[in-house]
Amino acid sequence: MIVDVIIPAWNEEASIGKVVADLDRSLVRHVFVTDNNSSDRTAEVAQQAGASVLTEKRQGYGSACLKGIAAANDCEPPADVIVFMDADYSDYAEEMSQLLQPIVVGEADMVIGSRALGDRESGSMTGPQVFGNWLATRMIRMIYGYRYTDLGPYRAIRLDALNRLGMRDPNYGWTVEMQIKALKHELRICEVPVNYRKRIGVSKVSGTVKGTILAGYKIITTIIKYA
Repeated sequence: MIVDVIIPAWNEEASIGKVVADLDRSLVRHVFVTDNNSSDRTAEVAQQAGASVLTEKRQGYGSACLKGIAAANDCEPPADVIVFMDADYSDYAEEMSQLLQPIVVGEADMVIGSRALGDRESGSMTGPQVFGNWLATRMIRMIYGYRYTDLGPYRAIRLDALNRLGMRDPNYGWTVEMQIKALKHELRICEVPVNYRKRIGVSKVSGTVKGTILAGYKIITTIIKYA
């Protein structure tokens, strides 16, 4: 099974090298780091660590992910599975095999790494993040009838299934769009517990009041939009 990893990155020079270095390259073919208008050495550090660096000028988490998906589709042969993870060192790269296992054995098309089911380091998620996840997953359960526990960014999905979803969101709504569209396309979905630690640096979303409000608004409107 061919696995490619996509890591959106915006000013993560202090962490991206650690993220790439921790990946088990016996499991992973390509590591695509999408540099999303960084003003620091993110691209240089990622490349030195062994990643293939892409550039996406259109600002936004979803835009960076879409750039990575396009690169993965251009590979020959294309990957079987895409893993998404964050560039801030909050995810544990060594837990990737747990994400992949349900897909490897043919039990799932998409696997969400659930921070709610795993152990979170104290302070790794803010109060608004925890509440926002609870509210969003509760809304999804009420509207779509499926019980997610998290909108965690650490996830694995078969590339053919991902392409069928027609992902579009350029920013804050990316993760919830994928999870809702997976339901609507009747993908086989499961969650596995993952651990979560304090990120390196300040979050561009939960680290600011503006980012928190905008992300919350976008997530809620995306849930309603596809109902």
